[in-house]
Amino acid sequence: MSQDSGRRVDHSRAPVLEALAAYHRRGYVPFTPPGHKQGRGVDPRVREVLGAEVFASDVLAVAGLDDRTSSGRVLARAEGLMADAVAADHTFFTTCGSSLSVKSAMLAVTRPHHELLISRDAHKSVIAGLVLSGIKPVWIDPHWDPVLHLAHPPGPEDYAAAHDACPDAAGALVTSPTPYGTCADLARIADVCHERGLPVIVDEAWGAHLPFHPDLPTWAMDAGADVCVTSVHKMGGGLEQGSVFHLQGDRVDADRLAACADLLGTTSPNVLLFAAMDGWRRQMVEDGRTLLGAVLGLADKLRTEIGEIAGLRVHHDEFLGPERAFELDPLQLVIDVSGLGVTGYAAGDWLRDHHRLNLHICDHRRISAQLSYADNDATASVLLRALRDLPRHAEGLAARSTPVDVPSPADLRLETAMLPRDAFFAEAEHVGADRAAGRVAAEMITPYPPGIPAVLPGERISAAVVDYLRSGVAAGMVLPDCDDAQLRTVRVVA
Repeated sequence: MSQDSGRRVDHSRAPVLEALAAYHRRGYVPFTPPGHKQGRGVDPRVREVLGAEVFASDVLAVAGLDDRTSSGRVLARAEGLMADAVAADHTFFTTCGSSLSVKSAMLAVTRPHHELLISRDAHKSVIAGLVLSGIKPVWIDPHWDPVLHLAHPPGPEDYAAAHDACPDAAGALVTSPTPYGTCADLARIADVCHERGLPVIVDEAWGAHLPFHPDLPTWAMDAGADVCVTSVHKMGGGLEQGSVFHLQGDRVDADRLAACADLLGTTSPNVLLFAAMDGWRRQMVEDGRTLLGAVLGLADKLRTEIGEIAGLRVHHDEFLGPERAFELDPLQLVIDVSGLGVTGYAAGDWLRDHHRLNLHICDHRRISAQLSYADNDATASVLLRALRDLPRHAEGLAARSTPVDVPSPADLRLETAMLPRDAFFAEAEHVGADRAAGRVAAEMITPYPPGIPAVLPGERISAAVVDYLRSGVAAGMVLPDCDDAQLRTVRVVA
């Protein structure tokens, strides 16, 4: 707990949850949306699956949870407690995921046609922000491991060089942690950018837990970031789409940031998402260090035991060092299965079909298991049992595993020929993938997960990247955002 205007902040309170309990206790009768009227109108077959409580607590935030003037300041008090818990100056709750939060932050630090320094390993939501806003990206190449074929966040020297080349850039955006758990040197990046007068946005969607245990990587606010975007649903206890973004200092105007979020956000936020975030903050302040300490110990144990399984390798030290990651989140267990002669796609599908495991990332050579404070010895045993069974079936899986033609780092990096916005909205046509090389993409092509686009609108497509994506699709790669998920055709600028 910290001091706020000389008063001790009471983190045992949960304003949204308390207001929801009061709503039920007082027996309000709504003549407002939602139309199911606290579940009274819901089809019993739906209620049987989802439960009556979900609908009973699905109420309006204004003229429901709070009165029509929000005089109870329910949401504002919950946001204030969250800000205090993580030592931010301001916190904003959103119910549209970090995809909305990062777009709001981008709009708050710069304007259409102005430049923003962005690491090229950015999530597709950042690219969507570029398309919507017309911001000019100044791309910073990540640190690419040519042996493991994995991108790590760029370093402070890369941001300095990018700003030297484009001194009119208005700010910087960093992705850390990556979905693989690799982290940037945020403190030094913040120092480099602040020396140059640049605000720093950190897309820390995978880092909701970082403030609550000292053995986890440095959290963005502690590193000096100006805005930090966090998905509470990823590594915290929020419901899907629950996101917060935090602000500190005066390099980004709080009112401007709130206005940008209001511009993009829904006018009908789901109170269930607010309530889950509110309760998770209380849990982390009261018990987070103990809960996270337990799962960190479990992660260490699992890393050792998985590493003893023939053909499997749990990445850790090889992710760290010069030209690689600065820190690593130990709760992302990234397992190389290439020693079994199988792809991560084939291994992941087999583990789901035969052991009912849903894994975090499956790529051309890896699978990953995301741990959180909710995991325990029981879930760890399920994971170990499944992974120990995998090598016994590797021969059959190897026969069905199609190799992926991963290009060199130089071939993966595409030339930017147009702004993402201009290309996305340009007159377009579809061409056969075998004729796409040399053309300018009018769509994103994103292997998912992790959701880092291989091709952006405005980039000139190369034959090497087409071969990579087509061989990936044949091996099991999923491309959810392009017009043709099988990549027989590609949408290009006419």
